[in-house]
Amino acid sequence: MDWYPIKKPTEIAEAHLIQAFLSGQMQVNDTLPAERELAQMLGVTRSTLREVLQRLARDGWVEIRQGKATRIKDYWTEGDLGVLRAMANQDEQLPENFIQNLLSVRLDLAPSYTYSAIKNHPDALVQFLEPLLDLPDEEIAYTQADWDLHHQLTVLSDNSIYTLILNGFKELYFNSGQLYFALEAARRHSRRFYTQLHKAALEHDPDFGKTLSRQVMAESIEFWQRITLKH
Repeated sequence: MDWYPIKKPTEIAEAHLIQAFLSGQMQVNDTLPAERELAQMLGVTRSTLREVLQRLARDGWVEIRQGKATRIKDYWTEGDLGVLRAMANQDEQLPENFIQNLLSVRLDLAPSYTYSAIKNHPDALVQFLEPLLDLPDEEIAYTQADWDLHHQLTVLSDNSIYTLILNGFKELYFNSGQLYFALEAARRHSRRFYTQLHKAALEHDPDFGKTLSRQVMAESIEFWQRITLKH
């Protein structure tokens, strides 16, 4: 039996408000309804609502103003990583091109953490990659392996900021990864990447690893564009 954690009222209310922001039901720079009215709309107590608003303010969604109505901030320019993490968990209301934009960010970051991983810990990377050279030809296996690889590369880079950034998108990575790796060509593409990366680590060649990563990450964006055109 699969067990799923029961969401708290604060989590449910927070998710409803974020969906309202992202869908345009509540607009940037609008003010939220009065506390009593908003609590009734969300079906929570006023104390629960205050906790939700504090969390949203912390992450850059809203601005709580003493004696004034709470303002919905321009979260694209005033938000922070909390906004990004929350967006990544909005399966029903992902902003347009969100995943493609994330892949573009990965294109910028992955070559750097790949270079550092090979430079700092090539032997550990070789050992990690060996099981990936003989994966079952299944989307779930490749999704898990690809996540594990990028996570391990960030760890071996010795820069934990890379790891923290990546961890914020774990759920989205698995959801979109299974769609991506449903393409046989995408699995074949990654299989070549793992083999060549293994070679770069064996030869202690971080420059080749960096170049390889940049090429493969760019090509993965092309694969994703092909997938989205079909849907």
